[in-house]
Amino acid sequence: MTRPKQISIKISIFLLVISFAMFYACKSENKSKIAVVSSEEIVTPFFEISLAQWSLNRAFRSKKLPPMDFAKKAKELGFTAVEYVSGLYTSGMKEEDKSVMIPQIAKKLKEQSDLYGIKNVLIMIDGEGDLAHSDKLVRDKAIENHVRWLNAAVTLGCTSIRVNLSPNRSISAADWHTNSVDGLGRLVLIAAKMNINVIVENHGGFSSDGAKLAAVMAVINKPNCGTLPDFGNFCISRDAKGACSNLYDMYKGVSELMPYAKGVSAKSYEFDADGNETKIDYVKMLRIVKDAGYTGHIGIEYEGGGLSEEEGIIATKKLLLKAASKL
Repeated sequence: MTRPKQISIKISIFLLVISFAMFYACKSENKSKIAVVSSEEIVTPFFEISLAQWSLNRAFRSKKLPPMDFAKKAKELGFTAVEYVSGLYTSGMKEEDKSVMIPQIAKKLKEQSDLYGIKNVLIMIDGEGDLAHSDKLVRDKAIENHVRWLNAAVTLGCTSIRVNLSPNRSISAADWHTNSVDGLGRLVLIAAKMNINVIVENHGGFSSDGAKLAAVMAVINKPNCGTLPDFGNFCISRDAKGACSNLYDMYKGVSELMPYAKGVSAKSYEFDADGNETKIDYVKMLRIVKDAGYTGHIGIEYEGGGLSEEEGIIATKKLLLKAASKL
């Protein structure tokens, strides 16, 4: 009578041991899977990441977020480097007040960036005159206006200012080229004395034609003159309703501008269910950037409406890291 009981007990113990073994094996396998996922998420990209202030432009312009709090907000979002937008500080400011106000703004922004341990990468300059205008006096004034921001860049410790070469009036491609070489070229010489780069973004008009902008860079041929390739700004002209009527190939354009790049702008609009940008192939773009030997900052610039600004910023950052891990 006792032997069947002993056999039953032994079988029960054996089954219990097997169950524990299977449990710990599954647990170990899950740990292994988690470790793999984590290693993918923390993969170190070949570039550094910065936050472009324009990603939060709606919050700044609606006064929900003070522009002076940009460094604080960037820190909260997990960034260590930022790119400023001049117009968010000078909107509505009288021209005669800028010479006094811009240095004060730069000083306060520097204090804030130091407080939160944020690196200042560049300032995007808008609304300070047409460097490619056919009237030399207009170009002279534009250069003078941009010098104020060169001084601000020095105060902030930025390496570059971003300027525009998108004409505000209709001119020929040949005139645009000549005017750009003069206006930008003279500003570059001033900036060189301050150890500041002057970089041009594809930002509409002839500047969104990669070959034409690259040709301007080739003629100026100065070490502190370069480009800021933006993944999405390749509309050369628009129709009366505002729709793009002449769109330059974005991958071709970035390829043409990367040899002169001293910054890169990761534009994003909308995302699909897998977190991929619906209009831009980020893996393809980053391969172009990497093949050019670029290792500097890539600035996140979310412009979509499907997500909140903060959600769009985080989604773009995740996509950048995911795309980089595939290269």
